[in-house]
Amino acid sequence: MRTAYSVETVRTAERESMARLPEGALMQRAAAGLAATCAELLGQVSGRVYGSRVVLLVGSGDNGGDALYAGARLARRGAGVTAVPLAPERAHAGGLAALRRAGGRVASPAVAEELIERADLVVDGIVGIGGEGGLRPEAVPLAEAAGRARAAVVAVDLPSGVDAGTGEVRGAAFRADVTVTFGAHKPGLLIDPAREYAGSVRLVDIGLALPGEPELEALQHADVARLLPVPGAESDKYRRGVVGIAAGSARYPGAAVLAVSGALRGGAGAVRYVGPAGDAVIARFPETLVSDQGPERAGRVQAWVVGPGAGDDAETVAQVLAAEVPVLIDADGLRLADAEAVRARTAPTLMTPHAGEAAALLGVGRAEVERARLASVRELARRYGAAVLLKGSTTLVAGPDGSRPVRVNSTGTPWLATAGSGDVLSGLAGSLLAAGLPAVDAGSVGAYLHGLAGRFAAAGAPVGAHDVALAVRRAWREVGEVHRGA
Repeated sequence: MRTAYSVETVRTAERESMARLPEGALMQRAAAGLAATCAELLGQVSGRVYGSRVVLLVGSGDNGGDALYAGARLARRGAGVTAVPLAPERAHAGGLAALRRAGGRVASPAVAEELIERADLVVDGIVGIGGEGGLRPEAVPLAEAAGRARAAVVAVDLPSGVDAGTGEVRGAAFRADVTVTFGAHKPGLLIDPAREYAGSVRLVDIGLALPGEPELEALQHADVARLLPVPGAESDKYRRGVVGIAAGSARYPGAAVLAVSGALRGGAGAVRYVGPAGDAVIARFPETLVSDQGPERAGRVQAWVVGPGAGDDAETVAQVLAAEVPVLIDADGLRLADAEAVRARTAPTLMTPHAGEAAALLGVGRAEVERARLASVRELARRYGAAVLLKGSTTLVAGPDGSRPVRVNSTGTPWLATAGSGDVLSGLAGSLLAAGLPAVDAGSVGAYLHGLAGRFAAAGAPVGAHDVALAVRRAWREVGEVHRGA
């Protein structure tokens, strides 16, 4: 499992390590890892380290020192390294001296853009993990020049201009091809929009002892495989769980079909469908148990999914919320659900909004949710007393009491931004609920498989929601096979 720790936790661990290590040891470890990544990139960009042109953009903090010591290592290997301190009087003195001893040069910010244009590699060491609010004005032209240049860009710990703790980008920021982060991932490296600026992230172990719980955790194949429901020898369809789908309307029958398609591939033993799209559902999936008598008379289920394509059917949503089984609320159900009824539930609840739906629930603009995704998912979970899955290019899943790390998932592809994709996810995650997974696990495992299925279905080309549902089985198999070492 990949984890990310808060800025304060990382700083505390760094202080404790520095107190017991020789002076400068932590920075040298970071610089060695940074230099190794830079050398690898130079081999890809120019075919060699010797003779390549490297520009270090140096701030006044430890990130600047890391960049300078890494630059000294590259200079000793024959690279032409030029440092540009943005505040020369506050640049790391030891790092500057080491760079000069190794044959590196120091230049004025006035010539920085020209140097960047001719560079093979640009190292962004301007702002560290304490930076907030975007780049300062004097650094903005450098970020723009790096964006135009042919050079590869490596960020030290995180791209300057992004918020390490939240993933917010409040102004101009560097866009890196690779970010070399030290000791632990920071939340901003795993959450959009900042994740998009970070490029590929390399974690360098510098020996930090990180106390307490992480802020974020990202499941990997092995974690998902351990959570997947697998039938035993004594299982029957009812022991495996029955998921109820209350979805669709005369206007949106396809939402019901797609939610059922996800549910049938999610591990439950049977799917009950309730709603006006029964004919469409049974025509596509004859194994579905169809009823038009409403949720209260549909028969026993272990979990409900309500809302996809439901239109204005508030009565069905209310009946489902009154059930004493886990409930997943999606799409129209989020708009129709009574907030007090959601908070009053004693069985687990999983809400699955996209950014626009989350904004409506919070009473803010969509742009605010997209800018501050971590804060938004936490606030929704707190306000509704429910687990919340916030959809997006990085999906976030927060528990209702805030005591556990937020789960982050990035297995998806931009091709998943297609009509009906969320309906498939709701059925899939609802089926995992019925099979016995807790709400946070059902949401994060569902998002993982759904994203992986999206990648398989798209393979770099446009994809439809039905294609994604068909690819869930392949995603499930891959997770299991990799875990078994097959």
